[in-house]
Amino acid sequence: MTFIYKADPVRGAEWAELFAQKAPDVQFRIWPDVGPSEKVRYLAAWLPPDNLAEAFPNLEILFSVGAGIDQFDLSTLPQDLPLVRMIEPGIAEGMTEYVTMAVLALHRDLLPYIDQQRRAVWQEMRLVPSVQRKVGVLGLGMLGQAVLEKLRPFGFPLSGWSRSPRVIDGADIFSGSSELPRFLSGCDILICLLPLTDETRGILNAELFAQLPRGAALVSAGRGGHLHQDDLLAALGSGQLSGAVLDVTDPEPLPGDHPFWLHPKILLTPHIASMTRPETAVDHVLDTIRRHREGLPLIGAVDRMRGY
Repeated sequence: MTFIYKADPVRGAEWAELFAQKAPDVQFRIWPDVGPSEKVRYLAAWLPPDNLAEAFPNLEILFSVGAGIDQFDLSTLPQDLPLVRMIEPGIAEGMTEYVTMAVLALHRDLLPYIDQQRRAVWQEMRLVPSVQRKVGVLGLGMLGQAVLEKLRPFGFPLSGWSRSPRVIDGADIFSGSSELPRFLSGCDILICLLPLTDETRGILNAELFAQLPRGAALVSAGRGGHLHQDDLLAALGSGQLSGAVLDVTDPEPLPGDHPFWLHPKILLTPHIASMTRPETAVDHVLDTIRRHREGLPLIGAVDRMRGY
């Protein structure tokens, strides 16, 4: 029985050591060294190889090495092959740290203060108490819920929106397209953690920005495909938005002459909000393999109809 890792080879070496310690009965190989293809039962990849069914005819589970699966073309994958997202504590911990940093930076006017420093301007801005700064999370999966929990001690009025109804302590929750406008109208800082699907692609656009309070700010840490870039620039230019923290773009990286790089109201980071940690990722993978062998439900299994 063989497990193939097809992603960053440096991390792959760490996975190999962990597999040797925790699952010595599994033959671990790093792409492109796959060995006999008929022995491959499990594949962890950022992007799978072409003609997956032909390459690995006995494959039992395909793992995404990231929390998202929008990089996969689901139409090319065997319909009966389970696809499992990476569900491990390191991803949530990294994301909650990043979003907390971004929210506090926007709340405490860090972007305009950085701009003032570059222009040698010494001028204070009036502090808005956290109880008067409403923070909303767009997307209430594992990461969205973890972010709301992490932000709760700061005293922000919290809210969240998802496609289906949820109940989360300490936050006002909205669901469905009919409740989206009311949710947006109460977001001084909007955090986007949605999965990227056909329905959510381009959702961060002029229409959505117009429904936020004037002077609101954006944290985009889902996928670059959510954002209509020209609409963001227009909203920042008009004052409808006061600032944006972007960890994801489309494409990645942006071209060197892109206006985001030097925009005084944008903080740009290179898709580093959360990263899979090999030690906890391997635990998740091995637990999933165990559950698969025992016929139990797989944690993180993708619903192909929903696209996540």
